[in-house]
Amino acid sequence: MKYLRKSNQLTVVWSFVVLSSFACALRATATTSAVPPPRVIRESRIALANNKFGFDLFRRLQAKDSGANLFFSPLSIAFALTMTYNGAAGETQQALSQALYLDSQSLAETNRASAMLMKSFVSSDARIELNLANSLWARQGVTFKADFLARNRQFFGAEIASLNFNSPRAKATINNWVSGKTKGRIPSIIDQIDAQQVLFLINAIYFKGQWQKRFDKALTHDEPFYLLSGAQQQVPLMSQSGSYQYFQGDKFQALCLPYGNGSTSLYLFLPEQNSSLPGFLSGLSYEVWEQWMTRFQETPGEVKIPRFKLDYEVNLNETLKALGMEVAFTEGKADFSRMRHQRDLFISEVRHKAVIDLNEQGTTAAAATSVGMGVTSVITPPQSFSFIANRPFLLAIRNQPSGAILFMGVVTEPK
Repeated sequence: MKYLRKSNQLTVVWSFVVLSSFACALRATATTSAVPPPRVIRESRIALANNKFGFDLFRRLQAKDSGANLFFSPLSIAFALTMTYNGAAGETQQALSQALYLDSQSLAETNRASAMLMKSFVSSDARIELNLANSLWARQGVTFKADFLARNRQFFGAEIASLNFNSPRAKATINNWVSGKTKGRIPSIIDQIDAQQVLFLINAIYFKGQWQKRFDKALTHDEPFYLLSGAQQQVPLMSQSGSYQYFQGDKFQALCLPYGNGSTSLYLFLPEQNSSLPGFLSGLSYEVWEQWMTRFQETPGEVKIPRFKLDYEVNLNETLKALGMEVAFTEGKADFSRMRHQRDLFISEVRHKAVIDLNEQGTTAAAATSVGMGVTSVITPPQSFSFIANRPFLLAIRNQPSGAILFMGVVTEPK
């Protein structure tokens, strides 16, 4: 493909669309002889790095508007920035590496681990559908370094194509690719192509799964949901009973609901009625999360959770700057010379969108991230439990084999 030699602006767009289902963490039983193979260690390392970055993002985003719904894909954002990381050099590369928790491994190790993690998500379960796809769309005549393109093709499976961005068909071509890879859940990611934009890098993830144990629609009834303000609204609460992975924490309950064969799960964390969601979230961290993952035990109980849909959109510029990436956004300082021969690029905008639809059959979620670049110019469980999510709660969607958190968020007002 052809790339131009000189341009006034570079825009990279990453679109992450995940129609997801998620699996339950069972208590691990480690033995001294059970040493995981190197492949699993590498997958776990990149998943761990992505999770740490995700919790940093969560803390910043939640602090911006602690009373609102929050839902995003830390995995998608991390993968998008990792692909861009392949084009960074010098201080910019170091800043991205530290913010993404990749500084303990080389770029080659990061790419190999990312490729294996993506491959590990592919499921043979008939109740789970998972597709991952990446693409680079460049303005005709713009040149990018061959090794930058080769790494994206080799490790991220990126399709590479050039388009006449002056044609009105260019935007439709890119959006149709996104829509096709996400089965229409994200119909478009690009609103317009500016005259100085020269590159769109898009990652699409589609994942859809059914509950391991479906909710009976006949048992779904409207009941009060108590908002942070003290007001209440009627929402449909889905109900079932049985045996679940569960634990009772300090002033909160935690529940795991598996999808399909149990390789992925939905995690719910519900503060007690006399506790507060902000207080609960203030103690949340990656280290605490890892401790929680070891405490779930099979316990009989009854479950009520709301049926809901959420939409979320945020500009991530200031959040990412606060996490240590400011140099990548700074005109004249940013160094993306491993992407392009000229050292003239900087990140101008990072936006993220996410949606989730949780119902009696399962869960569908989607997320999209766009990045624009410009040029310089153990507790014993109770005998049984009752988990009624009729007040704000934390949720997370986790892939069990890798430990990767696909989505996380806060539901303060189900829609």
